[in-house]
Amino acid sequence: MESEIVRPLVADLTHGGVTIALEMRKYFPEVMAWDFYGTLDDDDRELLMEAGIRAVEGPVSGSTVIAPVHCPVRSDLNHHEVTGWLLSSWRRENRVPVVEVTGVKGKTSTVWILLSIMKGLEPLVLSSLGSWAGDELLRRDISIAPASIIETVNLAEHHDYGAAIFEVSLGGTGLADVGVLTNIAEDYSIRRGTSRASRAKEQIFRSRLVCCEYGAFRRYYSNFRDRTNTFSVRDAEATLHVEEVKYGLESTEAIIHARGLKTIEGNLLDTEFQIQTFAPAEHQLSNVIAAAGAALTLGFDVDDVQRGVGAYHGIPGRTSMRELNGTTIIEEINPGLNVRAIEYTLQMAEELPDPVVILGGRYGVTCEEIDESRLSGILSDYDLNFIFTDELGYSIMRKTGGYGIYFKKPEDALRVGLNHRTVVLIYRSEYGDLTKR
Repeated sequence: MESEIVRPLVADLTHGGVTIALEMRKYFPEVMAWDFYGTLDDDDRELLMEAGIRAVEGPVSGSTVIAPVHCPVRSDLNHHEVTGWLLSSWRRENRVPVVEVTGVKGKTSTVWILLSIMKGLEPLVLSSLGSWAGDELLRRDISIAPASIIETVNLAEHHDYGAAIFEVSLGGTGLADVGVLTNIAEDYSIRRGTSRASRAKEQIFRSRLVCCEYGAFRRYYSNFRDRTNTFSVRDAEATLHVEEVKYGLESTEAIIHARGLKTIEGNLLDTEFQIQTFAPAEHQLSNVIAAAGAALTLGFDVDDVQRGVGAYHGIPGRTSMRELNGTTIIEEINPGLNVRAIEYTLQMAEELPDPVVILGGRYGVTCEEIDESRLSGILSDYDLNFIFTDELGYSIMRKTGGYGIYFKKPEDALRVGLNHRTVVLIYRSEYGDLTKR
């Protein structure tokens, strides 16, 4: 790829462009940086200047433009492709199994379930909750832009790890032995409406093998059949599917069937086995199957998978459960909540004893906003008590015509919710932002 790049110009310094520009400077005497969104802070500007990287205000004739796949800039290469190239020497030198996880929903949970399965290898991990080398936190506040993989690898330079698990937004870099595509729950538009999430996430098929949710595979990616294992909660056509599911708040039981599962060793696996894990709703069980499929594709034993998913009890501040004053609280706190995921959670809530649903959150948490009109329209389909909270909750309550009560502060909503036996908290936020309030 190096021979294809001339006078590289890195566009979009908001989503990892600074990291990429600094890395490119190691290979090219002239590197330019374009602050497309105008968000560059003084510290990063000084870093670029000290590295001899020239700031420009737009495209430069005769340069190779490098931009994120979602950025509305005419580019020659995207950040995923360049990240894969910049880390190619690391990949050759560190012969550890690598997994990349992308998708619209469930990425973080799938990474943490995989970590539970692969824990004995003390993996290097990048997720939306931070980056780790084994049990050591490398950085808490980090994005899942592809450039963050470079940062994570650099931070772990003096650490030993036996595997790597990277959560990546909008596709894969080509570094992975196994790529995971959790779902295309909503095929939202990117590049100012000129492309879509499904097209960007197709990059995950640069991986040696891919575990892809069956519905997404059938709709968007069936031309990649030869390198794909599929998974599904409901569809028995998938390579991995489940039967005899018994959902529970603390533990869900199911039998996983694998038929003709491709492994990186070139084998085909046929097996079935029982699991017990934390997955109180269908979308959570889908994440478990995704992680199990990735591990089996890598060559992990069934015993490893059973033990790993059995040890998984949710992610504090994402999908988790706790008891408070005799009330069971199930938390679904996620910066990327969408309507389909909320529907799954509402279906679960209807089966719980004396439930109340607290629904709300903040705006501007991610680039993707929730479809409020659609969500407001479906709430009346559920025989549930609702409490709305914060900016998002107020807007949805108004759209429903007052279908519930409202509290500005989530803690006040929770205080009232504790009058019920079960509280389901669905909140659009970073967990750290919520706990600071």
